[in-house]
Amino acid sequence: MQLAFSDAIRVDDVVIVETEWGRVEEITLTYVVVHIWDDRRMVLPSTYFTTTPFQNWTRTKSELLGAVELDLDWRATPASMREELDRVLATTDLWDGRVSVLQVTDAVGGYVRIRVLVSAVDAPTLFDLRCLVRERLVAFLHEHSPQSLPRTRVQMVDPHEHGDAPGRGGARPRPSRRACSRERRRGTRARASSPGRSPLCRTPSASTSRSTATGGARTTDARARARGRARPEGVRVAGWSG
Repeated sequence: MQLAFSDAIRVDDVVIVETEWGRVEEITLTYVVVHIWDDRRMVLPSTYFTTTPFQNWTRTKSELLGAVELDLDWRATPASMREELDRVLATTDLWDGRVSVLQVTDAVGGYVRIRVLVSAVDAPTLFDLRCLVRERLVAFLHEHSPQSLPRTRVQMVDPHEHGDAPGRGGARPRPSRRACSRERRRGTRARASSPGRSPLCRTPSASTSRSTATGGARTTDARARARGRARPEGVRVAGWSG
């Protein structure tokens, strides 16, 4: 009774109930039958439409607006797409001639979002028109503007080029003396990570040891001769010559 006096829904109205699109097929005192788009029937109690929000697409008139969205590359050309949209709408009876708009609604995340608004006399016609516009624009971009198709860009960065390599200025860090001592005690040598480079921890070779010993002996002899030549005051050394 409340539905009849409120005129909230009428037979053949297009409604959205429980996320389903359908037409009101029958209204009784206790229930309402909604014919879903895939030929199912949804039976709802009459109180549903007085206690639960729902959408009525034909409450006063049936004309509707619909949107078609495309995520494209930054090199997309909206001007050429508008021209193609005009050509598509001029060759179809699905469009009612009221609204035809193409806008760039977003440009973040590496993509440009194009939104197309079109109008039709009712919901089924609008659905077919949206599908037609989407299909024709995709074909146009694929054939005449392939640079507009979405793509993912990846840039590889060389750490040596930007000074991000390990160590100061990209050089390898040299191990501490304690680390080298541990390596020598284990009888191993620390090798460089890349071939062709000398090991970071060097073990003294035999020739290096002999040259070091010889140099040390010569230094000791020179110091001894210097001490022998130096004559302390008040001390007379036999055999000392001026």
